[in-house]
Amino acid sequence: MKIAAIAGSNANHSYNRMLLEFIAKQYQDTDEVDVIDIRNIPMFNENYKGKAPQVIADLDQRIKAADAVIIASPEYNHSITSALKSVVEWLSYEVHPLENKPVMIVGASTHEQGSSRSQVQLRDILISPGVNAQVYQGGEFFMSNVANIIDEDGNITDEMSIKFLDKCIDDFKIYARSINRMVAEATAEAKKKEAAKD
Repeated sequence: MKIAAIAGSNANHSYNRMLLEFIAKQYQDTDEVDVIDIRNIPMFNENYKGKAPQVIADLDQRIKAADAVIIASPEYNHSITSALKSVVEWLSYEVHPLENKPVMIVGASTHEQGSSRSQVQLRDILISPGVNAQVYQGGEFFMSNVANIIDEDGNITDEMSIKFLDKCIDDFKIYARSINRMVAEATAEAKKKEAAKD
């Protein structure tokens, strides 16, 4: 499966980016995981109407080319980052690559509660009109006290966390295939009806 993995932080040091890089390494034998760094994406501004930066067009194409999306959401002040919110706004303005795309939310935090609040908030944002993502409702993966379980090489050192991550990813891939199949069937049916009108 081809997966676009969006790191929701524009910080130079990001545990959430490290988590996605670990996922890419962990599944490199079975899946192609494209880790997307948002540090070079400008804040959303409607003044760009009709002339979105090239980096947004590139992001649009990378997500459209993927079978599914994983978003790693940090949490600040009980919320998603302004950088991640800005990216979603870009992706629901003039381009809409997340529409009907299977999306899984993960997260890592240095605090006890992980990214649980930001994940709930992001879920609501992703199902809003204009975004219309197909958000996976299964196992929630978030790592608390992440500084203690990701080493300096970006490896998760806690075996239970790796085992649970494996289960979440495997279940998500089953969900993603089902969603993609249903979307393809619905699209084919709509085209058939349109052709019948002609």
